Amino acid sequence: MNASWFTRTGLGALCATLSLAASAAPPKVAVTDLAYEERVSEYFRVVSASEKSALRASGRESEHETDFSSSRRSSGSINAKSESSYYSAEGTYSYIDRGELRKFTADVKGGILKSGRFQLIQGRPFTDAKNNEKLYDIIGRIKKGMYPGADYVLFGAINSIEFRQEANPIDHTNTVSHTLSLELVGEFSLISTRNYTVKSSFSAMGAGQDVKLLTSQGGRVVLNRGKVVSEVSRSLGEDVAKQLEEQLSGNFGGDEGGERTSRPREESQREEVIIFK
Repeated sequence: MNASWFTRTGLGALCATLSLAASAAPPKVAVTDLAYEERVSEYFRVVSASEKSALRASGRESEHETDFSSSRRSSGSINAKSESSYYSAEGTYSYIDRGELRKFTADVKGGILKSGRFQLIQGRPFTDAKNNEKLYDIIGRIKKGMYPGADYVLFGAINSIEFRQEANPIDHTNTVSHTLSLELVGEFSLISTRNYTVKSSFSAMGAGQDVKLLTSQGGRVVLNRGKVVSEVSRSLGEDVAKQLEEQLSGNFGGDEGGERTSRPREESQREEVIIFK
């Protein structure tokens, strides 16, 4: 009989391969809209005026008569009282305005999808305007079930956003350069929905500008605000994806209580061979 060989672990190796393929599915991430917080100051002026008056009158009348004459006597009094007041105040008052910016996140999601590391889950927006101090309580929002099915939440908040419009003459010409630019800086944290650990944290920036040249002889220049916002959104999404890739390069360690890795764990296996003769 010809010799042949058979491995007992062949079936086990196949099962292990299928298990690793299933566990390598990318984790699911929900991306929040960008939160913002700013102090707002407003001017106020209050004027109040009032007047109060009262009139009080009283009188008495008497009559005296004799055989030769008669007389009538009367007496009375009037009391008048008037009060007025005037109040004026002006100044400024300030308050904290919080909310979510419904822009810029589309390109952030697009950059994450291009990386291939995650699946995206659509979460629910924050709508509690009466209790907006809870906007930054991302753990509380996770516990309320605002991101069903997500393994992680990428929470972003705006640190700085600034428009600038400038007009600069170009040396040795009669031309003026008109520039509209926008810079946005945000802070991002990737938070586990299982144990609320922070898996990644970084700052990212988006920038964009529109430039038009106009002669000093005059004319009207119209700068493209939409183009600037589009460039900011695209560059912000690219920077977020780059930062995530840098911080999560190599093994993407899972949460305690359920390991999730992108690389198979190497284990030595003993292979038994039976030879039939």
